[in-house]
Amino acid sequence: MSSFTIYHNPRCSKSRQTLALLNERGIEPEIIEYLKWPLSFDDLKSLQQKLDVPAVAMIRSKEQAFEDLGLNAAPQSHDALLKAIAVQPILLERPIVVRGNQAVIGRPPENVMELL
Repeated sequence: MSSFTIYHNPRCSKSRQTLALLNERGIEPEIIEYLKWPLSFDDLKSLQQKLDVPAVAMIRSKEQAFEDLGLNAAPQSHDALLKAIAVQPILLERPIVVRGNQAVIGRPPENVMELL
């Protein structure tokens, strides 16, 4: 079985639920607390490719930082959104679970079942 990685925020209930779901299935993923160790633009671009979603699906538009950065003023390019997440990691949708070249957003947590 290839290894798993979870981009995790321990303060987020969905992130905790997703981690618990993996643990219940005997999976001990590498845990990356992205608020402590923010991802670079290149890391985010790679993650977007694994998710196979537009960058807008990776961003938390209800966070204050979204408005503070003026991202709500007009539609933003994929790169602009990823750069914003790199600057303000709180904007990253969570959790994200990666296995090999595939990834899913754990909202709802059951989405990770696609990777099992």
